[in-house]
Formats: sequence, C-alpha cells, structure tokens
Amino acid sequence: MRLFVAVFPPPEAVADLSAEVARLRVGRAAAAGTNVRLADPARAHLTVAFLGQVDAGRLVDVEHALAIAAEAFRTRDLPAAERPAGGGTGPAVLRLGGGGSFGRGRFTVLWVDVRGDVEALRALAWLVRSGLRRGRLPYDEKPFTPHLTIARPGDRIDRAEVAADREALHDYLGPPWPAAELVLVRSHQCPQPTYDRVAVWPI
Repeated sequence: MRLFVAVFPPPEAVADLSAEVARLRVGRAAAAGTNVRLADPARAHLTVAFLGQVDAGRLVDVEHALAIAAEAFRTRDLPAAERPAGGGTGPAVLRLGGGGSFGRGRFTVLWVDVRGDVEALRALAWLVRSGLRRGRLPYDEKPFTPHLTIARPGDRIDRAEVAADREALHDYLGPPWPAAELVLVRSHQCPQPTYDRVAVWPI
C-alpha cells in the first residue's frame, strides 16, 4: 500500500485558498478550459512524511510509530534542539500564505507556503520521521519543506504567467487554523488519485 502522513487544513482555509486560486492566472486559465492541473481542494494537505509503498503486514508498525509521535507532540516531549520556540502545548496554529513555484517546463509546480507556528510543524515532522526511522520503516528523507500544491501547470501556460502568480501569492494570507490531527493516508494511483484516511491521532 502507498502511504503518507499529513495534516489537512479545515474547509474554511481551503475555501479561502480556492477563492485566491480562482483569481490567479492559473485559475482563470482553468476556467477557460486549459488543463493546468489545479489541485483538488478536497485533497488539499500538508505532507509531513511520505512513506511510499509499505507492506500491509507493517501497517501496525506504522500506526504504532505515529501514535507515539502524536503523543510526544501533544506533550512537547522533544529534545531541546527540536523544541519549538515558545514551548507550550496545544495545536500548532497555521495559515496558508505566500508561495512560489519549482520545477521547469512541463514539470512546473505552483504552491502556497505555510505561516504561523511553522517551527511546531517542523517539530512534528521530526517526531514522525524519527519514529519511522526507529521502526525501520520507509520514508522519503528529503528535507521537510511545508507547502501545499496549488497546480501543476507545466508548460501549458507561459512562464511569465506562472511568475506573475508566484508574485501575487506573496500578498496572500489565509485565515488561521489549528493543526489538530495527524492523519495516515493511503493513496490510490490512478488518473484521478483517491485518498483513504487509514488512521487519525489528535495533536
């Protein structure tokens, strides 16, 4: 099974972002019929860790590692070097805002950044990945860069249009919301990918 760990923004944050995307050039291009591959708002999430293919027999190990990570985050049971500034417990309060793009040509991706208690979100990612590593479970070891994909326009619109959207996103700041749940998700690869929530832990 193909798994990842995520934090999902609430519907009101997704709706606010969707309204912003509709005003961007990629949003207007999509409305005009260009396939800029807008991200489905129903699947909007911040990936905390991507595991990829995991044997079904190891699912219980994954869930155990994530349960421990979620509990440690709730109590902020972290090494001093990983403890977010300000300490405290309770959910990290986040906002979607700013953004940018990466990739070139047909691999261009437009994304929105994360604001607010990002240090706490990084601490959560550290706990999750440490737990997976201790359990000898697979995960992508690329540095954690919290972001939410908006579109994958590739080369279907001009580079200048993508650059203009990137600049427009610098002025965007969505409503604050508490990151209250850590979610283990199973993704099904197909022309229209689908997600199943496998397990959820309060954070």
